[in-house]
Amino acid sequence: MGRLLAVSAHRVVVLAIVVIVAALSAASDNFHVHEHLSTATRYGHGKMSTGRLFNGTDEIPPKCSPIHINLVARHGTRAPTKKRIKQIDNFAERIREWGNSSQHAPMWMKEWKSPWHGRTMGGEVLQKGEEEMFELAQRIRSRYPDIFKDEYHPGIYTMSATQVPRSAASAVAFGMGLFAGEGSLGPGRHRAFSVISDSRTHDTHLRFYESCSAYQKSKIEAMPQVAELQEDLYVQVALSLQERFKFNITKEDVPVLWFLCKQEAAALDIVDQSCILFTKEEVEMLEWADDLEVHKLKGYGKSINYRIGVPLLTNVYESMERAIAARKGGVTAEKAHFRFAHAETVIPFICLLGLFLDEEDVQKIMIEAALDPPPAPPKNRVWKGSAVAPYGANTMIVLYQCSSTNEDGKQLQDSDFYVQVLHNERAVTLPGCNGIQLCPFEVFKEQVVLPHMKYQYESLCELRNLGEKHDEL
Repeated sequence: MGRLLAVSAHRVVVLAIVVIVAALSAASDNFHVHEHLSTATRYGHGKMSTGRLFNGTDEIPPKCSPIHINLVARHGTRAPTKKRIKQIDNFAERIREWGNSSQHAPMWMKEWKSPWHGRTMGGEVLQKGEEEMFELAQRIRSRYPDIFKDEYHPGIYTMSATQVPRSAASAVAFGMGLFAGEGSLGPGRHRAFSVISDSRTHDTHLRFYESCSAYQKSKIEAMPQVAELQEDLYVQVALSLQERFKFNITKEDVPVLWFLCKQEAAALDIVDQSCILFTKEEVEMLEWADDLEVHKLKGYGKSINYRIGVPLLTNVYESMERAIAARKGGVTAEKAHFRFAHAETVIPFICLLGLFLDEEDVQKIMIEAALDPPPAPPKNRVWKGSAVAPYGANTMIVLYQCSSTNEDGKQLQDSDFYVQVLHNERAVTLPGCNGIQLCPFEVFKEQVVLPHMKYQYESLCELRNLGEKHDEL
């Protein structure tokens, strides 16, 4: 009888544990770490994050036709860089030490080895990243069929990329998707297409951050401030992990462990190892710490961060002017320009357009004042790296020609040109366009582009080659 009671009691305890675990699982059903990796977020999850911020319609009036597309995109999901692979490899011993020093540590830690162990090279676009670019191109072609009616010519469909291999490879994957079945090469009827690159040390259109001495100095000065803000968080997380798992983790270990989580989740789709060590609240705070760094060093945290992108904005604007002139003259001209680069390229471009601003910050950005850091959780924020610049992030400016006609079809006035901006394939409104999604080109020119043109890249940067190398995101 006593044994029966003991067994029954054991069953009750097990049942209680199952109920508790089920309850905890249910509570986290709506939380997916994949969507909280800041700029290490894969494109599909970044699109979902963007959709939650920009949920407006992108319907275009029936008498408007797209005539030109500009795309500025980050490369697809990539492997960790060689430097980071070495860091993770060295960190493996630390993880095994934790696993064997505490009975509370997860079993996988005891003999853990880096998934990239033995790799001597890194940073390349992964198969998932190639697929992101290929599928993006196919969606764009399907969405704007009139743009792609012409036979391919490099002067009509221009592709450019930085000389960093992951950017060039992303451009190639995109081109393969864009022109799939349009050629005569092999069973897939592929066709050759051109991808152009400027010199890595003198690319002021896509790598303007690299050769700008004033920006590099500003970034170096800001880094200790960012580190100080992040340090308190790392201390808190380290103490929490010590309490939960009873191993000796330091504040210096936390950012490395968080980086490992991001790489496992994004590159390998593994979320039940390093990522599961953190609670939901800790993941959200670590995500915020990354977003804070992006804001301060690449975004609205300082005006020079985005002012240096003026050559890119000028290049985009001038391509639209040429498209309008060609349309008025009835001649064939470039119909699309696709650019592939890095987070350091996309983020300043986004800021120049005025995206991801809280309402109270719009006036500040008009005078190019530095903005306050994004608020920490649990407060809501617009600036989220998962939406701003995930892998494959892209901002597209579509130029439309619209006409007004009466009931007989007779044109009442000259055709007008309008601009629509999409980020990660979601239509957005620009502060400079007064909340109008389809913005008149002249308004876009006067209120979005020209205010930035008063700055010259050379005078902002004191242009010179620093001879330094930086890991692009």
